[in-house]
Amino acid sequence: MKKVLLICALAAFTGLAQAAEKITAADAPIVVYKAEGEYGFLKEALNNAIIGQGLKVTNTMQISAMLERTAQDLDFEADIYTDAESFEFCSIMLSQRMYEAHPANLSACPLTISLYQTQDDADHIYLSYRRPQLLGEAEAAEQAADAVVDMLDGIVNDAISFF
Repeated sequence: MKKVLLICALAAFTGLAQAAEKITAADAPIVVYKAEGEYGFLKEALNNAIIGQGLKVTNTMQISAMLERTAQDLDFEADIYTDAESFEFCSIMLSQRMYEAHPANLSACPLTISLYQTQDDADHIYLSYRRPQLLGEAEAAEQAADAVVDMLDGIVNDAISFF
């Protein structure tokens, strides 16, 4: 019921994303989706899609603000992004599967989905996540990594399906 109400509320707004497509190869280490629409609405949809999986966003990293703040001191230009943020969260169920494959897979958490718009492409918003590379017995590590990718892909698709 909550999800239906959320979808209705988001649909009432204008400037929603119109389309989205995966733009990276199936085996790319980073998965990237390209969407059209308004950054703020897609940001809210992504946050809600994470929460909708029963997960808690533990941190939102303000990447574009950090670059702007440090660019002058580090002598580089901060004109890559119009907006860029990364959402961190964890799924204890998937974490347990990763840790069972190998205890060092603890380093693969938290999971992160990034949302960004570049200075040279104001018409699109991008969502991206890292495909996990896990240690351990091949089958167990591959199954855990596939489950993580399925969840991350599901969250991204839930976020863009609001539009």
